[in-house]
Amino acid sequence: MSLSASAGGTPDRGHLLTEQANPLSTTLDQLPTEQLVDLFCRNDLEPQRAVAAAAPQLSAAVDAIAARLAAGGRLFYLGAGTSGRLGVLDAAECPPTFCTPPELVQGVLAGGAPALLRSSEGLEDEQQGGRADLIASGFGPGDCLVGIAAGGTTPYVLGGLRHARTIGALAIALACVPAAQAPMPCDIDIRLLTGPELLAGSTRLKAGTATKMALNILSTGVMVRLGKVYANRMVDVAVTNAKLEDRALRILRDLAGVSRARGAELLEQADGSVKLALLIAASGLEAAEAREQLKRHGPSLRQVLAACGAQLNGPQ
Repeated sequence: MSLSASAGGTPDRGHLLTEQANPLSTTLDQLPTEQLVDLFCRNDLEPQRAVAAAAPQLSAAVDAIAARLAAGGRLFYLGAGTSGRLGVLDAAECPPTFCTPPELVQGVLAGGAPALLRSSEGLEDEQQGGRADLIASGFGPGDCLVGIAAGGTTPYVLGGLRHARTIGALAIALACVPAAQAPMPCDIDIRLLTGPELLAGSTRLKAGTATKMALNILSTGVMVRLGKVYANRMVDVAVTNAKLEDRALRILRDLAGVSRARGAELLEQADGSVKLALLIAASGLEAAEAREQLKRHGPSLRQVLAACGAQLNGPQ
């Protein structure tokens, strides 16, 4: 059906916060470049305020997701367009940062992988699309879903959230409009109220920035709760290239007080596991016994060290 033929039945979304015109940018097309950039810089403080205001909901989501993942569940981000791409981005960063298996945190995007490079926003109107894609991904009752929709009305996302609730999975909604404007079926409702965009309706701007910030907090917070961080270091980092090897060696130097040469030896003994190398350095255990201690008392390095009566030389 053509847009002209269906326009009469298209709901007016002009009341949504993300669709409204920003009074600060009514002369955007006439501003000198310096003033245009300054306006964006000042307006881009709003995502920080919006995320801070949603701290209680973000905290609840971190704890709820961590509990499910600790019990064997997985985390799925679901979205279309910019929202979906941001979910895929955050999911893709988890394996190298936290050495998680790719299936633990997954991004499900309307249109699949091709939509990462070429817009397929028309698919967001398919109400059964989100449900079908989740089923195809093996999404189950023990899993968690974060449905991301800046305007809160995306049928693809709403269908996925309804499916999650129907099967007993954890359903978390993330949107940039008030719940009163766009209710979403969920267990935890995260609203990032960034206000009207300087370019009206372009939610890749402030709404996208706030969404990226919120997803960063969710995934990092969950991984902290799952024991993949010691102090403020990514002790489960995957050592897969020169940059990450250097980071691993610096973590060993800073936390265990060993030289780079000794750090390299420890990493070799630990088959590239920074956490295991740290435990070997602190406890003096052989690699095999250190692995057994991690299996028995982990995954938190702090808990394993306490169980072994060992202590690192660096920040505690």
